[in-house]
Amino acid sequence: LDPSRDPFRPRSSDEPALGPQYPYMAVVGALMYLANWTRPDISFAVNLLARYSHDPTMRHWTGIKQIFRYLRGTEDMGLFFTSGSMHGQLTGYSDAGFLSDPHIGRSQTGYVFLVGGTAISWRSTKQTLAATSSNHAEILALHEASRECLWLQRLIGHIESSCGFNGLSLPTIIYEDNYACINQFKKGFIKGDRIKHISPKFFFTRELNENYINIQPIASSKNLADIFTKSLPASKHWMSISSLGLRRLSKLMS
Repeated sequence: LDPSRDPFRPRSSDEPALGPQYPYMAVVGALMYLANWTRPDISFAVNLLARYSHDPTMRHWTGIKQIFRYLRGTEDMGLFFTSGSMHGQLTGYSDAGFLSDPHIGRSQTGYVFLVGGTAISWRSTKQTLAATSSNHAEILALHEASRECLWLQRLIGHIESSCGFNGLSLPTIIYEDNYACINQFKKGFIKGDRIKHISPKFFFTRELNENYINIQPIASSKNLADIFTKSLPASKHWMSISSLGLRRLSKLMS
């Protein structure tokens, strides 16, 4: 996609800014609250539009209205938990969207963790570092996912021990679709020409490998974190949200 034709590109110098009669920041804040708690399916779109809260245009307001139309058609949708799902195994997925923001050369981090087939933690955020390759972007995303995994393990372990349940099974599987990234984490940090510019701290995940996490390969088409790094075709979008544990109340009651 040509960055100059991106409908959600930054405001150009000859383009009018959105007037105060449009509550852009208030709406983005409300959508972020919803995306962070019960609607992971809008996380990427909300994160994309939140980037321009300081200087939005009518193009960005149109994007906000598109999200509202989607929510209006899925207002009875939410995360569905059952009594059995609460005793499932913690499973994670990590992904990165290389140069999702080509205007400033930034990629997107996306990850999600599920218990019993339903998402309990997810994130879609623009990376703060400029990744030099898709492999670099995946390393940054997996680093963030592994930190979240470690925190979730400790939280779930504390809750289960306090309630008298069996402890959480370790290690936690995190699925990643970049095979070069997986191999680098298995071998550890090697100061070679291709990765010597990557800070060794991002290989913290290797220290967790085997004991706390287990990185496994997965096809990109089956990576549930894909929905947090890019917009998907309609068929794949609906398949992804079903795999995240989102259900419509109308179908559960029928």
